[in-house]
Amino acid sequence: MSTAKPAKSDESDESNETAETAESGKASQGTRRPYHHGDLRRAILTAALDVIAADGPSALSLRDLARRAGVSHAAPAHHFKDRTGLLTAIAAEGFGLLAGAIGEAADLKDAGVRYVRFAREHPAHFQVMFAPELLRDGDLELTTARALATAALRHAVSAVPPEGRGADARLAGIAAWSLAHGFATLLLGHNLDGAVGERDPEDVFRVLAGMLFRPALA
Repeated sequence: MSTAKPAKSDESDESNETAETAESGKASQGTRRPYHHGDLRRAILTAALDVIAADGPSALSLRDLARRAGVSHAAPAHHFKDRTGLLTAIAAEGFGLLAGAIGEAADLKDAGVRYVRFAREHPAHFQVMFAPELLRDGDLELTTARALATAALRHAVSAVPPEGRGADARLAGIAAWSLAHGFATLLLGHNLDGAVGERDPEDVFRVLAGMLFRPALA
């Protein structure tokens, strides 16, 4: 009996210690995983955008993104299923942001300036948005966001009278998009560093837009 009591006490102490360790582990795990629900999705998207901006879409790895966000390697798949799903979500977000920017434009020239500004401020989105081979075709969120951006550009073009854009509004829209997208792409690739020099790229684009659409945008 005299030896049984201490043994029981030791077992009790050990049990309590184990329980405390488990609770401590749960608390510790909780501190390592601060993201939940929408916060985790945003954290993964932000980490992905950082990787794309630095090294391009080909450098993306869901496991690496999980490590950056401080969550289990399965967490990104829970929100995006796979790498294609993640890139598709990035593209959809980008088109949504672009639609909002163009929708606030005062006229077609301003819409083009906002397009260029969007590319400069969101280079990672811009890289992914126009790479259909990286995206999930038919994704509803992407299709909807892309349609909104297209509608915003068409609205800006339609506001220009025919004498300023020509009789074919559709071709005028293609011309406006080609100018803004081409300028933005060349700018991000540092192909216009010499031509633009120290001037504000947006001011340079305004001049180019005035050359293309006359006299309405001059």
